[in-house]
Amino acid sequence: MENDIELIEGCRAGKDSARKELYTLYAKQMLAVCYRYTGDVDAAHDVLHDGFIKIFTHFTFRGECALATWVTRVMVTQAIDYLRRQKRITQLVVNEEQLPDLPDEASIADNGDRLSEERLMAFVAELPDGCRTVFNLYVFEEKSHKEIAEMLGIKVHSSTSQLHRAKNLLAKRIKEYTEYERK
Repeated sequence: MENDIELIEGCRAGKDSARKELYTLYAKQMLAVCYRYTGDVDAAHDVLHDGFIKIFTHFTFRGECALATWVTRVMVTQAIDYLRRQKRITQLVVNEEQLPDLPDEASIADNGDRLSEERLMAFVAELPDGCRTVFNLYVFEEKSHKEIAEMLGIKVHSSTSQLHRAKNLLAKRIKEYTEYERK
C-alpha cells in the first residue's frame, strides 16, 4: 500500500492485502502493548488475535486520531476485557500501612537509567494485575485517575492506591535488581 489512506480504505473494503499490511505494520508493537497489560506471553497473543479480529470485522476507524493510536486503543480495550473475563481486575483498596517503604528516589532514578527497556517492561509485567493495569493506563495511555476508575469500574481512590502500590513495587524491584547486579 502506498499510504495510510489506501490502507484504511482497503481495510474498510475488507481487502485481505490491506488487512495483511495492517497486521504486518502493527502486530509486533501491539503484542508489546497486550503483554504490558496481561503480563503473560500466551495471553498477550490471544488478546492480539482477538483485537485484530475485532479490527478486521468492525473497522470503525474515523480518522479522528492517528491509525496507530486507534489500533492501540482497540488492543488496550481488548486487554482490559480479557482481564475482566479472567476476573483478574479487582477492586483492591490498599491501606497505606500495607505499602512497602519507598527507596530513596535519587538512587532509584540513577538505577532506572541503567536498566534496559526490556528489563523494565519485564518488571512491569510482574506487577499484580490491578497495579499493572492502572500503571499502564496512567503512564502509557496518559489516562486520569477518574478515566481509569470509569474504565475499570473502580473508585478513583482505588486507582490512585493501585498506582502508588505499582510505583512502590517497581522501585523495590529495581533496587533489588541493581543491588544484585553490583555483586
